[in-house]
Amino acid sequence: MCERSSRDRHLHADTRLVHEGTLRSEFGETSEALFLTQGHVYASAEECEARFKGESPGFLYARFSNPTVTMFEQRIASFEGAQAARATATGMAAVTAALMGLLQAGDHIVAARALFGSCRYVVAELLPRFGVASTLVDGTNLDAWREAVRPETKVLFLESPANPTLEVIDIAAVAQIAREVGAKLVVDNVFSSPLWQKPLELGADCVVYSATKHIDGQGRCLGGVILGSEEFIQTHVHTLLRQTGPSMSPFNAWVLLKSLETLPLRVERQTRTAANIADALTGHSKIGRLIYPGRADHPQAEIIARQMKGGSTLIALEIEGGKAGAFRFLNALGLIRISNNLGDAKSLITHPATTTHQRFTPEERTEMGVLEGLVRLSIGLEHTDDLINDLLRALERV
Repeated sequence: MCERSSRDRHLHADTRLVHEGTLRSEFGETSEALFLTQGHVYASAEECEARFKGESPGFLYARFSNPTVTMFEQRIASFEGAQAARATATGMAAVTAALMGLLQAGDHIVAARALFGSCRYVVAELLPRFGVASTLVDGTNLDAWREAVRPETKVLFLESPANPTLEVIDIAAVAQIAREVGAKLVVDNVFSSPLWQKPLELGADCVVYSATKHIDGQGRCLGGVILGSEEFIQTHVHTLLRQTGPSMSPFNAWVLLKSLETLPLRVERQTRTAANIADALTGHSKIGRLIYPGRADHPQAEIIARQMKGGSTLIALEIEGGKAGAFRFLNALGLIRISNNLGDAKSLITHPATTTHQRFTPEERTEMGVLEGLVRLSIGLEHTDDLINDLLRALERV
């Protein structure tokens, strides 16, 4: 087996998403091969020893690495502009591993308070069980980040845009704060996708994704990925993943690898549709507030213009009438389906206060901006007019 392509930086990102990292067997297959194997065999005991000592290149065991998984890692790293990537079984495995690889008992983490429910659990509840103190701040307030930093602060963590409020944080400014105090900045970039925002270029040390979302984008499998410099991955991530085993399935890696070929086509179309829907619904009497990155009325519009190349496939809507109004709206939809997933080819909608953020107290949800009337709308690949008509008909029932 030989590597089909190397990091050819003069090629456009769309081209690298089709070719980067491809490994071909002696059969010369067109589509990337699925290496559905747990382990590998060696020609001799000496070769096996050299492989395990890192003196001879090659694969060892699927918990450590796999040819199909490696192709996915190299391809997404090339697209992200990262030196290295490691794939995980889920997006939350990627978040957890990235943070735990950087922290130990006695350390401190500062995170934006507007987070996906599971991310906030890891920061505020799981890490403190292992002696890591945590502080949650208003991510849009740079002074709050500075004031929360302690001598033992090792990590700053944020989502931008945030789930589900689409709050946007100045990544470059927070990265500067992290550098000043000797901390690492980890950014969850799911809501933007790697197409519209490059946190590493803005100064972040690490980017994490739930590949389940836009990267698969068709509701088929779970996956996650951690990206950064080669030094970052080797020092903080590689050994942790190898020894603890949140490994990506080779089959899932193959599915995600094929999905990367169409990611720009899908996300560009979904983003364009989302922007059109946001324009069509703005000012509707049954919507108390509409939040969409890219619109001039977004609270962080100036930051978005600086750090994002496009908007998002997601829209946040505050429906009049609180939970009851939101439920009437969701139940009246015919084309758009109720689901807690996002970034799918099918348009999906959810009520965060009773799903992704239901475990928090009403006061905590209010602090995060997750109000009773808030719904999160993920735009798919359906025709724009059909989606607008479905939404307008449902709003009539509120």
